[in-house]
Amino acid sequence: MKTKTAVLIPCYNEEVTIKKVITDFQKTMPWAEIYVYDNNSTDRTAEIALECGANLRFEYKQGKGNVVRSMFRDIEADCYILVDGDDTYPAEDALRLENAVLSGKADMAIGDRLSSTYFEENKRAFHNFGNVLVKKLINFIYKSDVHDIMTGLRAFSYDFVKSFPVMSKGFEIETEMTVFALDNNFKLYETPIDYRDRPSGSESKLNTVKDGTKVLKTIVSLFKNTKPFIFFSMLSAIFMIIALVLFIPVFIEYLKTGLVPRIPTLIVSIGMMMFSFLTLNSGITLSVLKRQERQQVERHLTTVKMLNNIRGDNNE
Repeated sequence: MKTKTAVLIPCYNEEVTIKKVITDFQKTMPWAEIYVYDNNSTDRTAEIALECGANLRFEYKQGKGNVVRSMFRDIEADCYILVDGDDTYPAEDALRLENAVLSGKADMAIGDRLSSTYFEENKRAFHNFGNVLVKKLINFIYKSDVHDIMTGLRAFSYDFVKSFPVMSKGFEIETEMTVFALDNNFKLYETPIDYRDRPSGSESKLNTVKDGTKVLKTIVSLFKNTKPFIFFSMLSAIFMIIALVLFIPVFIEYLKTGLVPRIPTLIVSIGMMMFSFLTLNSGITLSVLKRQERQQVERHLTTVKMLNNIRGDNNE
């Protein structure tokens, strides 16, 4: 069976770097098909990609998440290399990621910048802080040990790509991919890679505050969706603590005097207790639904595996 590797490069105004990214991958992985997805660029990104011999496609919905959704739906391959078009990731490092996927060691292979040259090359302090914060939050919530959540160089198996439901629209897509892999027990592999800052004339499209806020909101949303019992139990506990803080002084005063002079406080405390019980019940209900969803994902993966085997037999 002929093995196919696809290099996927999402681009928005990367005319300064896209030629080098394409030619580097052509030299390093001449067997791979290179796809450039232009995301409404206003410069010569698309023109340069065509001149370099890449397969050029367009995604008109703005945002990296929207581009990845189209890439994963459109392309058929055994291994998918996803890399940014900003020339910050050496093509040579993708070879180890490709090998991890094709050897069956990984469903998602991660190029780990943070254990290598990232903090020396990246001079944006808030970016560095954000990467570390996201890493610690994800590892705490999912009891994992992923070293780089936001890296722009990854490799994926066919099973992962055809099972991953892309919900994000922008840069929060990296967090979503990592959580999906952790939550659904996909095989992960990490290896340190070199990282170099953007060359002169190339500007980052990432807004530290705006996109960082979106990533944090995505983490909260994914936490709620993937671990509903824990999430709603925490909310339930907060409501219960508030209820007790309000109720205990009223109850003590009642024991001493036989009177309840602070009726509004008592009503609010009872309301908080009701919220606590309702929230806990929601967590229990949603955890049952989440278990059913995981069963559906496993059945879907079985179907994807069968289709992949059929595709492989047809390619022989």
